[in-house]
Amino acid sequence: MKKLILLLLFIPLVSLGQDDKRLEGIDNVIEKALKSFDQTGFAVAVVENDKVIYSKGFGYRDYENKLKVDSNTLFAIGSCTKAFTSSIIGFLNNKGKLDFDDSPIDYINELRFHNPQLNEIITIRDLMTHNTGIPRHDLSWYFFPTFSKDSLVSRIQYHEPVTTVRNKFYYNNFMFMLQGVIAERITNKSWEENIQESIFKPLGMERSNISIAEMEQAENAAIGYLEDHEKTDYYKIAGMSPAGSINSSVNDMSKWLITWINEGKYNDKEILPPAYVAEAISSQNVIVPNMPSDENPGLHLANYGFGWMITSYKGHYLVTHGGNIDGFSANTSFMPSDNIGIVVLANQDKSIIPGIVQNIIYDRILGLNKTDWIKKGLDAIKEAKKNQKEVEKNRISNRKEGTKPSHPIEDYVGDYTNSGYGNLEITTKNDSLFLTSPYKKLWLSHYHYDTFLPYELNEGKVDMEAPYDNVLITFYSDNQGEIRRIASQLEESIKNPIFFDKELKELQVEKENLEKYVGNYKFNSSSGCKTYLKDEVLYVFVPGQPEYELYPVEEHVFAFKILDGYKVEFKVNKKEKVTEILFIQPNGTFKANRVD
Repeated sequence: MKKLILLLLFIPLVSLGQDDKRLEGIDNVIEKALKSFDQTGFAVAVVENDKVIYSKGFGYRDYENKLKVDSNTLFAIGSCTKAFTSSIIGFLNNKGKLDFDDSPIDYINELRFHNPQLNEIITIRDLMTHNTGIPRHDLSWYFFPTFSKDSLVSRIQYHEPVTTVRNKFYYNNFMFMLQGVIAERITNKSWEENIQESIFKPLGMERSNISIAEMEQAENAAIGYLEDHEKTDYYKIAGMSPAGSINSSVNDMSKWLITWINEGKYNDKEILPPAYVAEAISSQNVIVPNMPSDENPGLHLANYGFGWMITSYKGHYLVTHGGNIDGFSANTSFMPSDNIGIVVLANQDKSIIPGIVQNIIYDRILGLNKTDWIKKGLDAIKEAKKNQKEVEKNRISNRKEGTKPSHPIEDYVGDYTNSGYGNLEITTKNDSLFLTSPYKKLWLSHYHYDTFLPYELNEGKVDMEAPYDNVLITFYSDNQGEIRRIASQLEESIKNPIFFDKELKELQVEKENLEKYVGNYKFNSSSGCKTYLKDEVLYVFVPGQPEYELYPVEEHVFAFKILDGYKVEFKVNKKEKVTEILFIQPNGTFKANRVD
């Protein structure tokens, strides 16, 4: 019965769009856009005042099986989720549970930023407006996903800022994850429960959900696609959910838009605090100092509110936010002064169509001069492809030909870690190197010297059309010539690359095998050291220094537990008796002979 009700609701929504003279012929224009940009599918809804005046699907939600999109089809909305998350903070502010100018550390005690100054200065308002001075560090969550929000919180202190707080706009998904965690700590409910109870249920957004697990089980859910209608897997955003995990339909999102247009009310019932709505759609931070240009004479500003971007379209005040996640693109926007809103949801990766369709409709609904947005969009894509070819040309020209790696391929193998990102594993197979993160496995093509270019693996095969041009992987050696670090420019906004340190794997050695290393050693006639066992752990002691715990990493080789880059190697004769110890340090190698 529920499915039948949804179907019946869908029929008049489409006819309403056809009856509105301002949108006469719009179906043909949108169909032309679908074909011109070779899109798989998308849905559109238009609201005015407190009504939906147009709602329709175009193309396919499942291209292979030719299942069509309708206005109840579910799509991932990506960062359009952010306005929902900030609204939960708005609820808590309205109830007196927090102040926007409180420190987030007041609610997440373990949270630390990159330096003490940031810990003292950053406020919840800064999180909501991308005003922390900390750049995205997106690969920290995208390549290293986890369902633990606590784990993600712990990474933030290692994320280097670009500038001081409130100096320049830097978009940051982690700061919206923090808003979700703040709400969880105050309400003792998950972010997901807060969204369901405070927004979805009151608005009757019954089709909407908050996870890929729910999306996979839902009826009438779109599959995500790349270019040329190539199917792609759903991306499990996991613990970063407050930044972009909502899945919805244009019919459900229409209710959300109507609420914002009507100062927080839906069906005459207050859903969002009016004071919060006014503040959220007001300029809180300057994205760029936009000025009207000959090309865009109606573009007067580019600012950010609370989970919304504030701009203008041909002189009309526009509140908007886009969303992109693997295989999906979205745009939600409304004009509070004109009481009009539009949502476009597409199952196409990095699609230009949501913005194109939005602008086509605004031109008509507002009675403006019609821009040929399809032509402008095609021209923009052509220019972007031209620029990409230039990037590829420069990448190849920067390569130093005729070089080779400094080490045998096996020396690069191991586990590498960075506290702000996560763990990488380097493996080898058939004389090739592979990099594996918790999200995906990449083939490493030799670029030059100890630098490698990652490529996607598609069904186990290298996709030569999918290089990671911006994340070259470089291996570094220590003073002993051993491979010890990986560096990659995983965050392009900061000058320094992100380093991953190689972890020395501890070997299991029985106590009786450790006993042969115990003894006294002499560097010279006046100085020496000794090794001994304590609780089945080997230690070394040099007079005048603390004792050092050792752990085995290779046969007869032990690393210092608390000193990176320091090792000892025991030399053994043919009778398996230890004759000397070598201290391998950054400043050299020092030998001591056994004397007992």
